[in-house]
Amino acid sequence: MTVYARVDSPVGELLLVGERAGHGVALASVSMTGQRGAVVVRAEWVADSDAFATVIAQLRSYFAGESTEFDLELRAGGSDFQRRVWDVLDGIPYGTTASYGEVAAQAGLPRERVRAVAAAIGANPLLIVRPCHRVIGAGGALTGYAGGRERKQRLLELEGVLLAS
Repeated sequence: MTVYARVDSPVGELLLVGERAGHGVALASVSMTGQRGAVVVRAEWVADSDAFATVIAQLRSYFAGESTEFDLELRAGGSDFQRRVWDVLDGIPYGTTASYGEVAAQAGLPRERVRAVAAAIGANPLLIVRPCHRVIGAGGALTGYAGGRERKQRLLELEGVLLAS
């Protein structure tokens, strides 16, 4: 059964979506209000913020600067190619960034596949939890974040990568 919850955060309201698993949930999506390709709640989904208690607690800890990692059950999705790229995202440490070219190289892909890598990063359904906000342009530009440039900047400021403006 698909469940969802809405939670406030420093980057705006987040929509959490998952499948019931044990006493909690296997997280399938974290999206932001107004993002490109935002998830829309379906009529058959059930609102259940209690199922997301662990997810919400870890997000709050992250936003408070008390935690640098997430330890959550995730629901696998995406193509083999996307999962290959997402595995690299999962390995980008808190407080650091990587360029699209570096992500491609770490995924074992040639430089010519950078656009495909960027598309896979853009299809990441787990914003914040799977840190696609840590991927930047080769020259350090804050490019390509589904949640918008301002939110990407805010997340990188939170992680100490950028100075607050």
